Amino acid sequence: MKAWILLLLALSLPTAAMAEEAAKEGAAPKVSYISLTPPFVGNYGLDGSPKLKVFKADVALRVTGEEAAKAVKANEPLIRNQLVALFSQQTTETMSNVEAKEKLRQEALKQTQQVMNDETGKPMVDDLLFNNLIIQ
Repeated sequence: MKAWILLLLALSLPTAAMAEEAAKEGAAPKVSYISLTPPFVGNYGLDGSPKLKVFKADVALRVTGEEAAKAVKANEPLIRNQLVALFSQQTTETMSNVEAKEKLRQEALKQTQQVMNDETGKPMVDDLLFNNLIIQ
């Protein structure tokens, strides 16, 4: 009886190992977050007001897969340029409340995806997050 139990255990171990290996192969691509460093710092609201208005934005991009992460890192200067231009065009109204900041985040995501689409043929970026957004 013990021999049969040992035989069954011996035969089931390779099956379990093969099932685990198959699960790894079919696993979803890895999601990663790429922080754009250094943070974005600049002036905004250049509407003729004598008061200097400054922003600081810590931005992270969510991508899926190693290929997307490499592509985003390779095109980071273009992404940064686009985002600096977007942030500096903002007014006091577009930076002053939660709804306006969410709209800004959505526009930043859209422009980032457009840069990646122009450069690689795919949007590559799943989401754009403000880790920190300070305005003065």
